Amino acid sequence: MRTIAEINQKIKKGSVVVVTAEEIIDLVARKGAKKASQEVDVVTTGTFGPMCSSGAYFNIGHSKPKIKIGGGSCKLNDVPAYTGFAAVDIFLGATALPDDDPRNKVYPVEFKYGGGHVIQELLEGKDIRLEATSYGTDCYPRKKLETLIKLEDLNEAVLFNIRNCYQNYNVAVNLSEKMIYTYMGALKPQMGNANYCSAGQLSPLLKDPLYKTIGIGTRIFLGGGIGYVAWQGTQHNPMAPRKENQVPSSGAGTLAVIGDLKQMKAQWLRGTSMLGYGVSLTVGIGIPIPILSEEICAYAAVRDEEIYAQVVDYGSDYPQAVTRSLGEVNYAQLKSGKITVQGKEIPTGALSSYSRAKEIAEELKSWIKDGEFVLSEPVAGLPGAESGYKFKPLKERPIQ
Repeated sequence: MRTIAEINQKIKKGSVVVVTAEEIIDLVARKGAKKASQEVDVVTTGTFGPMCSSGAYFNIGHSKPKIKIGGGSCKLNDVPAYTGFAAVDIFLGATALPDDDPRNKVYPVEFKYGGGHVIQELLEGKDIRLEATSYGTDCYPRKKLETLIKLEDLNEAVLFNIRNCYQNYNVAVNLSEKMIYTYMGALKPQMGNANYCSAGQLSPLLKDPLYKTIGIGTRIFLGGGIGYVAWQGTQHNPMAPRKENQVPSSGAGTLAVIGDLKQMKAQWLRGTSMLGYGVSLTVGIGIPIPILSEEICAYAAVRDEEIYAQVVDYGSDYPQAVTRSLGEVNYAQLKSGKITVQGKEIPTGALSSYSRAKEIAEELKSWIKDGEFVLSEPVAGLPGAESGYKFKPLKERPIQ
């Protein structure tokens, strides 16, 4: 029907037709996928939720005299950064914690501050205290550096998240007799509540389930700025079971994403504290889906009622790596505020924000309509089910 190059020409001319992933549902319901695909050029998606496998790398610039932080140590507001690169390149992980954090010694700990909060404060323009030590060399003689830095002071500040934008995920419950605290939030005993974390019908990879338009090099909305899909994310699992509509019914694909942190906004990258578990970074991502065919349009119009997730016990099964589903529910049921599992009615709660995901889809839509954002042709596709690419658990072997 059309190509990405043709869509970009329409963006430049101001004649492009863009709708959100929510709006395409009603359009296809009224006119059918064929007619809708002829009218619409781009569908915008969005998601906003905690994504632990996130972080940023920085080049801080050389001091006088110079210091070799690589191989030494570095902390940003007491949060340790990884220094195993060259002299003044460092990486800060979203889940990194200060050395003096209680770390569940008085359970459950609040985990008030970590790497994700440092990233947020950099975007807010705040001063960050940098402390670094080194062993000293002839070319890098300095052994200690203490200074305040701001985002604007850094040569490079790049958000690089190795696993974001999960294509579906578990619904977490707790079958045990005690309250537990997990990355899926606090879970009450005896299935007292159920937590989920997906935007459902707005979520990018659920609207392009076979990765027909999203690939390496795809330009995206990332943290309020422009980013790119860098690779498949860790734990990418395209061979997960799928329904007839090709939407996976459990965790499947993931994305590694990258972008200039200096373009981004604190409202879309939020340091997040998870009681009894740790810290994270809540990330806003939006991906445009070019409507290149009727098939792609039909996939983009999938509704919450047609997207299913597995209910998993985090009291015992998940921590013990027992593969078992207590049943499956769809996202319309989850968003209604209650589901029924094994005959019991359970209240639901979302760790991701649907309203903020909708804002992202709307903002990306306006960028495209205003000519501020053009689409990019992926240089390579993501591994699909036909590739045989599958996430494998650790095969433990005894160390002799």
